[in-house]
Amino acid sequence: MTSELDETGAEAAVRPPAPSRGRILVVTGLLVLVAVVAGLLIGRVTAASAPPTPSDTSAEAGFARDMQTHHGQAVEMALLVRDRSDDPEIRLLALDIATAQTQQQGQMFAWLAMWGLPQTSSEPEMTWMSRPALDGSGGHSEHSAGDHVPGEPMPGLASFEQMQALQQAEGVEAERLFLELMIAHHIGGVEMAEAVVARSDEQVVLDLAAGMIALQQKEIDYMTELLEARQ
Repeated sequence: MTSELDETGAEAAVRPPAPSRGRILVVTGLLVLVAVVAGLLIGRVTAASAPPTPSDTSAEAGFARDMQTHHGQAVEMALLVRDRSDDPEIRLLALDIATAQTQQQGQMFAWLAMWGLPQTSSEPEMTWMSRPALDGSGGHSEHSAGDHVPGEPMPGLASFEQMQALQQAEGVEAERLFLELMIAHHIGGVEMAEAVVARSDEQVVLDLAAGMIALQQKEIDYMTELLEARQ
């Protein structure tokens, strides 16, 4: 009996004591504290390594502001021709243009808000497009720095007189005028999108600009066919 007690006592002596609830709470608290500190340090490193947002006079900000204005006229023209044409192709095209460009306007408005920048610029319109590209050149092949004078009408923008003529036209005449104006408008829009691609490394801007170029080039080809059918 004594030997059994001795053996039991020996076993109890070598078995490590169970950790108390207090120790568990202390260790857990230390682990949580380490995790919080590590998270803060990682957050600081990430914030420090994140690229800076575009400035007020950047190509990205200028493009976002000016292209919103450019798109605004395209939407206006699209809505005008829908009221002046019964042709299903023209009406569907106009709806597609109005829908796509209104959505893109919203994206560019959101960029400026996210970057903490005003929706209007302290510089004349299109100043950003007169500045050199990132590679030091004038930009893309068809538009070099200095070709566009800041403050002058944007590429492809319809004049006041042309917009008045579209408002007064009806039927095939309105369709023909709309197609002529929108083709020129799209060519100007592509030019602006290509210019910002040459001047920006902001991925969201590059993605949207590339999408604009691809879509508007397709619409230019389609509108050219529609216009030829109405000559």
